[in-house]
Amino acid sequence: MYYFVLNQTMIAKVTAPLALIFLSFFISTASAQIYSTSAKQALLIDADTNTVLFAKDHEVKIPPASLAKMMTMEVVFNALKSGGLTLDDVFFISENAWRKGGTSSGGSTMFAKLNSEIRLEDLMRGVIIQSGNDASIAIAEGMAGSEEAFAGLMNERARKIGLKQSNFRNSTGLPDPEQYVTLNDLGLLARRIIKNYPQYYAYYSEPDFTWNKIKQRNRNPLLKNVIGADGMKTGFTEESGYAIVGSAMREGKRLIAVLSGMTSKRQRAEEARKLLDWGFRAFEKIELYASGEIIGEADVYGGENDLPVVGKGAVSIYVPIGNRDKLRARISYTGPLVPPIKQGAQVAVLKVWIGDTLSQETPLYAAQDVEQGTLTKRATDAIKELLLGRLNF
Repeated sequence: MYYFVLNQTMIAKVTAPLALIFLSFFISTASAQIYSTSAKQALLIDADTNTVLFAKDHEVKIPPASLAKMMTMEVVFNALKSGGLTLDDVFFISENAWRKGGTSSGGSTMFAKLNSEIRLEDLMRGVIIQSGNDASIAIAEGMAGSEEAFAGLMNERARKIGLKQSNFRNSTGLPDPEQYVTLNDLGLLARRIIKNYPQYYAYYSEPDFTWNKIKQRNRNPLLKNVIGADGMKTGFTEESGYAIVGSAMREGKRLIAVLSGMTSKRQRAEEARKLLDWGFRAFEKIELYASGEIIGEADVYGGENDLPVVGKGAVSIYVPIGNRDKLRARISYTGPLVPPIKQGAQVAVLKVWIGDTLSQETPLYAAQDVEQGTLTKRATDAIKELLLGRLNF
């Protein structure tokens, strides 16, 4: 991996401690986190930029519990968006759905009647608002014939949208030793649903839903405890404890919090509320480079000149207020770069850490074409690479 120095214009835009860190790349910093939570696993991201503002064991595999229903809904939302389903499609409540997910199952239920037929939109509310296992199973059977086949659809979609550390075995999240997720994947999934399906994400903010003359309130405690909260889902298993994915928006800024491993509903609600509140208060967004501004230059082995790089549009970072000394960054690329390189090609990444957490990765692009250089230039670069021991790549 190669690194190169950032354009000095950035230094005038940030405070001195931050500037020194950018110039020297990996000067040691304090390893302590800038926030503390009693949740065993936690993740906070900015939905617009996908910047990680806080992370704690966010890549540990855990049972998803009812958070798996978010993946169930992503499959449904995608089918609705593509025209494969409509909200008025009718699904059948089989004996399997009724027994495994109905009143007698002891789990969360929509209270759907055996052998009844229910519109998809009502089943969606049953899943999203009431976390109904019967509704989840009915959808799975109606779309794929069986829960097992539907789990295959869930995993296919999960891989396609970038969930790399999750595996689904059913549509409900009921315990299965081969079923797991990570908070990182859940955050990515939540962000995708919010951004790609805004018309369906709106269901997550509905306060209650009545079916079979039984009214149930939305299980998400953030809807009444956090200003701007409008979703998403709670879950619980004996193995992993109480978990939640929550999102809120304030003054045009949306945050997504994912927490797991808590010991009670009360702790889950409080820890999620505190994390979101802290996230809205503790960070400021700083524009480092305007659109088209040169960020730095990379060596091009045998090229006619070095390669200036730019972001796609303006390049900004989130800075922890009062904790700028926790911030460090570097620009890296796999190299050496070799010509020809076309303008607009992605060639590098700006990586920013907050403490020990990789917080932000911004792609960087070639600002101009670079063609092959003269024989003398190529010979000089070859000698330089040999001296630096970098030709064995």
